[in-house]
Amino acid sequence: MRVLTLDLGTSATKAVLWAGSDVVARARAPISTVHPRPGWAEQDPSDWWRSVADACAEVRADDPETYARLDAVGFAAARETFALFDDDLAPVRAGVLWSDQRAADVVDELGDADETRARTGVVANSACCAAKMLWVAKHEPDVVASARWLLSPRDWVLAQVTGDVVTEPTLESRTGLSSLERCERTGPVVARVGDRLPRVVPSTSTFRAAGAGAPELGLPHDTVVVPGAGDRACEVLGTGATPDVPMVSWGTTANVSVPHPGPVDVLPRVAAVSRGANGGFVVEAGLSASGAALGWLASLTGRPHDDLLAAATTESQPGARGVVALPWLNGARGPFWQPDAHAAFAGVTAAHTAADLARAIVEAVAVDVARCVELLAHDAVALALAGGGAAGELWRATVSAATDLPARRRVHDDAASVGARLVVAHALGEDVTVGELNPPRDETRADPRVVDALREVRTRSDRLVPAILDLGQ
Repeated sequence: MRVLTLDLGTSATKAVLWAGSDVVARARAPISTVHPRPGWAEQDPSDWWRSVADACAEVRADDPETYARLDAVGFAAARETFALFDDDLAPVRAGVLWSDQRAADVVDELGDADETRARTGVVANSACCAAKMLWVAKHEPDVVASARWLLSPRDWVLAQVTGDVVTEPTLESRTGLSSLERCERTGPVVARVGDRLPRVVPSTSTFRAAGAGAPELGLPHDTVVVPGAGDRACEVLGTGATPDVPMVSWGTTANVSVPHPGPVDVLPRVAAVSRGANGGFVVEAGLSASGAALGWLASLTGRPHDDLLAAATTESQPGARGVVALPWLNGARGPFWQPDAHAAFAGVTAAHTAADLARAIVEAVAVDVARCVELLAHDAVALALAGGGAAGELWRATVSAATDLPARRRVHDDAASVGARLVVAHALGEDVTVGELNPPRDETRADPRVVDALREVRTRSDRLVPAILDLGQ
């Protein structure tokens, strides 16, 4: 089967062209984010489409024969980002990102936080999608009145390609609008914008590439289109994660996700739960910036991201020569959930370099991953790595040391694309497994010397965290 998967991420769209279980072409097209005010994060929806079109054009140029004979298209997608669109699907305001923190003044209007999480699986705070939707409804009523649809990037692109305006449970279950079990929408936000929300269909529903945007992407007429699932649900599938081998992803941010076959009755307060891609549920902790924090440092220093990582490996050492970081550029997410917290470095002297700061960021993310793994998968025997960071030896060695667990990776680090491919297979009755699409590659075991260094980093971080969280209140 010839399949195109499109992973609509925060910083880029990734297109992968599959012929059976083989990847025959791949492309990446960037997406820009702007910060109009402190704590705000927005994107131009037209940039979402341009990114998709550019990525499709690149893979089509690499293998025009396979692309011309596509059987299906499937999606993975970042969640909790949305924009408003008119009847013609033209945007009427900028997209509000998952990382945006503007909604602090309306969180209390969502109702009791414990009841909200029990009903929806979502931790209610200023970064919660429902809170940001309510903020827009309250502060920009004229914009909302002019809109017909409130859609995520994936749902908007899907509508452009197929002409059908829908969403599916893995994205819906991260909005904070719906009951986790039945995807039934209730609450104050639904009362304000409910008639602008798309209907919910199964992740494995099938549509046809008959929309106005399909020709621009060069899709063969009537190609089957499958909505697919959210990025974390797809990464769980694409890594073969299990309850005792949680998925750990490094991308724009980091994430720990643990699949469960049925509803989860007891959760740590820092955890969220969402619907799984091919059934079941996913318990997860989304961390603060990982790749985004290194990107921030790269923009300050003028040194490329990969150059900083190389320097962190060769010019610094485990423990970052005494520097400890809290990389909370978009607030402290899992395991702390204090959106108004800020990033910090401690222990910096005139002798320290950008290499030490970069290594401190990597170590800080690994320490937060360890905290989340202990809460969500305390019986874990290994980690299943995903995301661009999985390709980096420094990240693999550091997260293995911080958790004192083997870190396993598969041939394709882009596990979200593998997961999207598996959802397509499930939708169309194709018999293919994660082992065939993404076989195991290698395993990193913790270096005792690095384990000792990371224990010291965590001890110092444990002392620093309360002080920085208090400053954010």
